[in-house]
Parts: sequence; C-alpha cells; structure tokens
Amino acid sequence: MEGSALGRVYADGELVVREGEPGDCMFTLQEGRLEVLANHEGRGEVQLGIMEKGAIFGEMAIFEREVRSATVRALGEARVLTIDKKSFLRRVQEDPSLAFNLVRIMSKRIRRLSGQAQDRRAGGDRRTLAERRHTERRTRA
Repeated sequence: MEGSALGRVYADGELVVREGEPGDCMFTLQEGRLEVLANHEGRGEVQLGIMEKGAIFGEMAIFEREVRSATVRALGEARVLTIDKKSFLRRVQEDPSLAFNLVRIMSKRIRRLSGQAQDRRAGGDRRTLAERRHTERRTRA
C-alpha cells in the first residue's frame, strides 16, 4: 500500500473500491490488472470482468453521488490514479475532448451491458465469435 503523486500501488487482493460504499471520484488503471466483482443473490460474489492498463472506472461517481455498483480488487500489484470531481472538471476545461472520450467509454459499457441483458432474457449466448475470443484472451492473460 504505497502512495505517490503518480497513483497508489495496491497489493494483490487489495480492494480499490467496495460495492455499496459511497463514491466521489473516478480512477485510471496505470499498471497491472484489476477484477470487477458484484454480489448476486444466491450466487455470492461473481466476477464481472477484468480491467487492463488504461482502463477507467468509477466514473459514475463524478456525475452522481451514489454508492459503488461493484467491487474492484487488484489482481497482482496494480497502480491506480484517483481523479476527484474538481480535478476532472478542471482538466475538461483545459481539454474538452476528455469529456467526449469519457462519454464514449460510458456509451460502450451501456451497449455491452444492454447486449448482455438481452442475451440473458433470450436464455442463450448470442455473443459474436470476436467477443468470445476477446473474453478467452482476457481469461488466459
């Protein structure tokens, strides 16, 4: 648990954020890997995904002061930069394309989650071959 101006280093298994806790900042994964987990009734803690270097997460807290929707835990050592709302807004004023890029990322997530919900309703796995290969590569890494 080391801190620096370039982000904080999290040890293997250490929590970055916990589902259900209030959030007021977002994060960027600078080095390492993180897993995203959520509690599901009857199934306990379920892995939703793995984030790699460059991933942005927790961004909903910049817009709404709601509780975290998932837990994020380090897979091995990981360096994570915390960005509070004030810093984010200052950077957007300097470079408005940052806001556009964040909206683009959020849009991709919404589209992916909508597709997953549709697949669950249909009761099948309608992922494309490319999506399945991408998932397989992430699981092997």
